[in-house]
Amino acid sequence: MVTLPLRLPGATEVLVRVVSCGLCHSDSMTVLGHMPGISFPIIPGHEVVGIVAAVGSAVTRFKVGDRVGRGWHGGSCFQCDACFDGEFFACTGKCALPTGVFQDGGYAEYMLAPYSSLARVHEGVSLSEAGPLCCAGITCFNALRNSGAIAGDVVAVQGVGGLGHLGIQFARQMGFKTVAISTSDSKRDSTKALGAHVYINSTSQDVSAELKKLGGARVIITTVFDAKAQSSLIGGLGRNGQLISLGVDAMNALTVPGLAILGNRASVRGWYSGCAKDSQDTIDFAAQTGIRTQCEFFPFERFADAYARMMSGKAAYRVVLQISADPAAPAAAAAATTTAAAPAAAAAAPASS
Repeated sequence: MVTLPLRLPGATEVLVRVVSCGLCHSDSMTVLGHMPGISFPIIPGHEVVGIVAAVGSAVTRFKVGDRVGRGWHGGSCFQCDACFDGEFFACTGKCALPTGVFQDGGYAEYMLAPYSSLARVHEGVSLSEAGPLCCAGITCFNALRNSGAIAGDVVAVQGVGGLGHLGIQFARQMGFKTVAISTSDSKRDSTKALGAHVYINSTSQDVSAELKKLGGARVIITTVFDAKAQSSLIGGLGRNGQLISLGVDAMNALTVPGLAILGNRASVRGWYSGCAKDSQDTIDFAAQTGIRTQCEFFPFERFADAYARMMSGKAAYRVVLQISADPAAPAAAAAATTTAAAPAAAAAAPASS
């Protein structure tokens, strides 16, 4: 833990009192310094929800007391070519740099953020559970709603973890014939409870053959990091099917069999999580349909235990730091400092505390 001066927002910034912050495996890239160009000190965390404590002089979209969330996408400059084209996710401005990687994130009592990075959190969604919707949730929801699949199509979700348990729920509520794919029978019952119509054990069954029995998948979203496991699913795509990769294997490349995609006019693509509008749409859809993030909660002072639990891969399904139980918005000027959890390299930097 380090103690940092509390900065008040600049003209286009918002100060957020953090209520909770989900832990994502991508946080390890910050903690270990694996992101190219990263420099310490930095505060990790990109599944952040809280209460607006203060707003900059040019901010009219939010006011003190609003419930807000922030994901991986750090903001939009509204001036670059991507923003001009309405492709805000691809913004090249500095404000768009990932939250918790190149901009301080949510492992802290307060977070300063560009207003363009913030989504409203629907009153029907708990602030304690909403954080993962801004990363794991948006990634699955946004990929599915932009896939071109229509109600009744076969949609498969590979991996039943932090992303996959939400992907199954979104697929079911969007009207798809939902198939869950995992490596053992231990998750069969839980995936059915989440909404899966069909369960495939990839260890004991031929996944591609099982998908072909269903007519072939219109979409497979894969949430695992294993390139070999992702590649093994391509044969299960139907006509015009898509394998959408949401996980990155930094060590190995996908293997794409030419005949499998040529004959079916199939494709392989990746999907970026999305911007603040996409986060808000995700949260609103979850509130509308009753989708819930299944979380394991840790108090802020046990952030090291929470991080270790997330890294173990054994959490069911998302680890969340409960930083503040009080949803009331404090006066920003009343606090002179903020406590933050940061990687060791950050804590050792003289300018950080």
